[in-house]
Amino acid sequence: MTRRKYLFPDYRVLELNYQARRRLGANVYVVDGGSEYILIDIGYADTVEEIADLLLRMDYSLSACKMIIASHADADHAQGLARASALFKTRVAAHSESVPALETGDPILTFAQIKAQGIALEMPPCRVDIRLQDGDEIEVGELRLKVWHTPGHTPGQIALQLDRLLFSGDNLFADGCVGVIDAHHGSNIPDFIRSLERIRDADVEYLLPSHGPVFPHDRAMIQRTIDRLRRYQYMADFGTCAVSWPLLDQWEQDILAGKPPILQKTSATKPQGQSRH
Repeated sequence: MTRRKYLFPDYRVLELNYQARRRLGANVYVVDGGSEYILIDIGYADTVEEIADLLLRMDYSLSACKMIIASHADADHAQGLARASALFKTRVAAHSESVPALETGDPILTFAQIKAQGIALEMPPCRVDIRLQDGDEIEVGELRLKVWHTPGHTPGQIALQLDRLLFSGDNLFADGCVGVIDAHHGSNIPDFIRSLERIRDADVEYLLPSHGPVFPHDRAMIQRTIDRLRRYQYMADFGTCAVSWPLLDQWEQDILAGKPPILQKTSATKPQGQSRH
């Protein structure tokens, strides 16, 4: 039998990449309620059997898995859902906004296909048995998790609070980065900011993200991320995810007013040999 390496023994939380001592994909968390447990995300389909084997070696019964919760519908988190649901004979839970992408296996909304980057993954459709909403509570044996709807990265992104722990999905990572912002994917920057503000103000001690290491809740770090995203709202870099582009708005106003552009000479435009004195 393999010894269980709990990240937080008081809450009996395991993370399976850490447990396996190698990356299996997105972080897959086990919340062990004693008589039953849940999985938060499952990752890619080709690691489902390996995850099941790891759980069996830690003396978990597959039938004791109460449900698998998809933090959102992206393929790197959810491609293995249909296979795992059948193998564990358990139910799948996700926010209602994630249901269409998961149940149709939509390749764009799930990021399974990104043609420009040569990404073309299978995304098997998966029935969602439990549709979660903000404020729902999930009982796992002796433990209780509260569902937060935290859209921004995707419309159906959720976080799950377990007392002083917050399973934060792709909302925020240890380096202050956030999940991909992409209009085709359903990202929304104003929603993202509101979700991060909620996380910033949360009465929690640690964030357990979907990628990378667990990290302490740090209001100042989260605020820096929020400030960066606020700027993103007004930058053309983010295309249709931006709410406006002030440069273009001002340019249009100047055109309508008949104002010519203000041209200022720089050192690069000064005639050679011109004195600086």
